[in-house]
Amino acid sequence: MLTGKTLLNYARLVVKVGVNLQKGQGLEIACPVEKPEVAQALTKAAYEMGAKIVRVRWNCDSIDKLNYTYANTDDLKVIPKWLVDSKNYLVENNFCYIAVAADDPSLLKDIPAQKIGEVAKARAKALKKFSDTVMANGIRWCVVSVPTQSWARQVFPSSKNPEKDLSAAIEKTMRLDYPDPISAWEEHVERLERRAEYLNRARFSYLHFKNSIGTDIKVGLCDNHKWLSAKEIAKDGVPFIANLPTEEVFTAPHRLRVDGTLKSALPLCENGQIIDGFSLTFKNGKVVDFSAQKGYETLKQLLNTDQGTLRLGEVALIGKNSPIAKSKILYYNTLFDENASCHLAIGKGYPTTVIGGEKLSKSELKSLGLNDSSEHIDFMIGTDDLSVTGVTDNGEEFTLFTNGEWTI
Repeated sequence: MLTGKTLLNYARLVVKVGVNLQKGQGLEIACPVEKPEVAQALTKAAYEMGAKIVRVRWNCDSIDKLNYTYANTDDLKVIPKWLVDSKNYLVENNFCYIAVAADDPSLLKDIPAQKIGEVAKARAKALKKFSDTVMANGIRWCVVSVPTQSWARQVFPSSKNPEKDLSAAIEKTMRLDYPDPISAWEEHVERLERRAEYLNRARFSYLHFKNSIGTDIKVGLCDNHKWLSAKEIAKDGVPFIANLPTEEVFTAPHRLRVDGTLKSALPLCENGQIIDGFSLTFKNGKVVDFSAQKGYETLKQLLNTDQGTLRLGEVALIGKNSPIAKSKILYYNTLFDENASCHLAIGKGYPTTVIGGEKLSKSELKSLGLNDSSEHIDFMIGTDDLSVTGVTDNGEEFTLFTNGEWTI
């Protein structure tokens, strides 16, 4: 329950630092229907910065659940042309896009995983032009979150006021407790950029991840890969931050050069269901075996989305002493949980993580090792004893992480 000055600072931070809205631009906001005050604050902040027009698209968990409960799969898989056209309109007219992600982590726990998977696959295919543009920074976009009752109850099940507790936690991760949140973010981004610069100078061939719970995997890096941090540059040349909060530096794995086994460090919440205690085994870049203590069928559906979801599209490094990690809160929301732990992603790689990738064709990106898919799903592998070693082409080894924290 962000209110008053805190809500005002939140909105200005997201619009100015997140999407970095420019005068005369349009903005679309996707927001939970139970949070009109957040949409209003973001809209006002956008107009203060000179927005041409602001449109809000409302999301409603309870309606989504009713649709999945009562509609048949074939009907749910029909993605209306007006929805596809409306997303493509944002691309064609250089809109900015803010997604307020606050889904109930267990919303669809009673819905068959196959039904959810088939619908997600159809939606991803229909909206691929939009998602490809977003991942190539063709428009400026930002994913943020706000507390909702259903989500907060999952995070703080024994609290008398879970939404208030979640709000307080989010305020800290967003640095809204600083006197000047925008300046605090600018300083934080500079620190992350220094790490990315070091990694770009090092030109590692692959990273070796290892810990005591069973992760032992070598992740080859894309040819001409580029490490990025919080600040990215859109195709129009304007900088923005795609996730608030963010603590990561990240790049592209090589789609054919991943070997070994990884074990999840935190639950993954995807499509209203939870996957936990899972492992993936890779050979020559492809998943050849997998398991899960919880959500096996959901994981199976994700991996079967297309050929690209059997390969990696992102590798990201985050130390165990990031503010989110130190909070010891399990958010059941990837926006937060991925910034508490080193993580990987199955599915599409970001063209921006390849030098000059924004100007390359799909076939050219593939030849460099970048993965393609209709999905991009982050999951966490960082633990308190994780080690990460960078290895160069000539076999030199550099310790990047010891006991879950940066050494550089």
